[in-house]
Order: sequence, then structure tokens, then C-alpha cells
Amino acid sequence: MKRAAIRSLISILLLVVAGWVQGADGQGADGQASARQASGAQEAVQSEPDAVALLRKIDELYRSDSSHATMTMEIVTPNWQRTMALEAWTRGMEDTFIRVLSPKKDRGVATLKIDREMWNYFPKINKVIKVPPSMMMGAWMGSDFTNDDLVREVSLVEEYHVTLQEADALHVLTLIPRTQTVTVWARIVIRVSRDKLLPVDQTYFNEQGERVRVMTFAENKTFSGREMPSVMTMTPLNKDGHKTVVRYQSLTLDVPVEDDIFTLRNLQKRFR
Repeated sequence: MKRAAIRSLISILLLVVAGWVQGADGQGADGQASARQASGAQEAVQSEPDAVALLRKIDELYRSDSSHATMTMEIVTPNWQRTMALEAWTRGMEDTFIRVLSPKKDRGVATLKIDREMWNYFPKINKVIKVPPSMMMGAWMGSDFTNDDLVREVSLVEEYHVTLQEADALHVLTLIPRTQTVTVWARIVIRVSRDKLLPVDQTYFNEQGERVRVMTFAENKTFSGREMPSVMTMTPLNKDGHKTVVRYQSLTLDVPVEDDIFTLRNLQKRFR
């Protein structure tokens, strides 16, 4: 079975991670590159194999054959804020099922992802709506995560060229999409703690080189014997006062998951 990225909602809310830029000269798809020198006394660029090894570690941090998680999602805007309780299951890299547990007005709203297809169920109108490609960059449940963040199946090592710099107590990974990679991001910068080798933040840049959004990681906890950040905050930099905070209450990796969870029939099941 393929191993799955556990998303920030997950990523899956993963990493996001993900949904997550100019490549180094002479750098091929096999991950080989000559050593580089960065300007500044505080930084030293490492050879790409070192960068690839670190990125692979980050890439595999939120991976398992299956998972079951409970979490909260807090959506903050200048005019209002709300918190939802969520339950989520993943299987392989293809399947994700998320259900809203609270508040009462949203209870039973659910999202199903199978491969690259995605559906939302709204119990108040008892209707399943398939998310069209034109809406993939739309907000999920009014949050700062997009539908595409939930659906995208990305191996960072396979989809991005990467270089590594050192800065104080951090490793700084710069990711540039490979030619075949389909993404709206021209560059992604991931900062990783040098002591625990865990992500600190992830910044997304557009084609104009502008920072568009930042996802920060905090409050490391141990789930299924694996230490990882339990809180992820997505902040859009073009929307003052907006942010979305995801907090994992529980996360079990490689747990048995029933096949019928990832079905349209289950999506439409009344949840009381």
C-alpha cells in the first residue's frame, strides 16, 4: 500500500504539508548538485544530497499507511471567529474523509477525497456537491486552507528541486518546482529546527517573488511513538487579521480503516 501524507487537515492537514523558486544550476532530477557557497558569515549552502535527505525526513514526518485523527480548527477574521471540532481518516495517498463534529449548525458536514476527486456533503440541504476544478483554490469551510490543500498528493522530494542553507539554529530549505510539477507556488521555503529536525514554518511565494502565506508549526507532541508538531497555523499575508489554527487532539497512525469509510454512501450518512 502506498504511504500517505497526513494533511494539515490532513495535511492533513498536512502537511499540507503541503500543497506546498529557481533551481540550482547543474541540478538534475537524481538529486545531485555541486556544493555551493552562500554570501554572509551566518549561512553556508550544503550540497543537494544533504538537502534532499533533510527534505525526505520532513516529507515522511506526516506519513503512514492510514490514520485516524481528532482535531479542532479555529478560523479567525477581523469580524468574527469560530472553532470547529473535526474527525478525519486517511488511507494511502488517495483517500481522505473529514467530518465536522461541532458546532451544532455545522455538525455532519463532511468532505470525501478519492484520488483527485472531492465531494462535500451538507446535511441541512441533504445534498452532495462535487468540487469542480475551478473551485479547487477556494476556501475549505471558510478557512485559510484551500480545497486544493486537501486534495493535492505531493512528494516534496519528487516534485521539487531543493537547496539547503544554515541560519543560526535553523536549517532553511528552498524548494523550486520541477518542470512537470503543477503548482501555483513559484517557491516554498521551509525552516527546520536543527536540534529536533522538525518544521518551524513554511512560506509560500508567488511568481512575483512575493510572500503569499505562511504556515507555522508548534507544540510538539508524540503520536504513535512519533514526535511532531500538533498545532499548525495558516496565515494569509494578503488578508490582515486572518488566520486558521489547527490543533490535533489525537492522532493514531497505521490504524485499521474500513473500506466503506471512503464512499459516497458514507459521505451522505446522517450523523447525529
